[in-house]
Amino acid sequence: MKKTKLGEFEEFVLLTVALLEEEAYGVEIKRQLEDRLNHRLSVGSIQSALKRLEQKGFLTSRLGEVTPKRGGKRKRIYQLTSYAEKVLIELRTIRENMWNSLPGLSIQ
Repeated sequence: MKKTKLGEFEEFVLLTVALLEEEAYGVEIKRQLEDRLNHRLSVGSIQSALKRLEQKGFLTSRLGEVTPKRGGKRKRIYQLTSYAEKVLIELRTIRENMWNSLPGLSIQ
């Protein structure tokens, strides 16, 4: 595996974007992560991670439609790149292999 410079939090953000699909925007990503991690997160930490991941080539983004609910403000929708999908699969395989190698702690 080549070095990806992908931290644990960034991995969680990527997995959340994949999970949310067309609903992958900042506030919803934050809500999902807080629910799954059982931990409060700042909007800034999410926005910083999304920006880093886009700069590294793991995400692309586009502006969604204008909605009256948001006062005319458009959501920035994030999507995984094929590179991100490949890296996430590699990380999962590595983790599973390592866990399965531990005596008494395998995931099977």
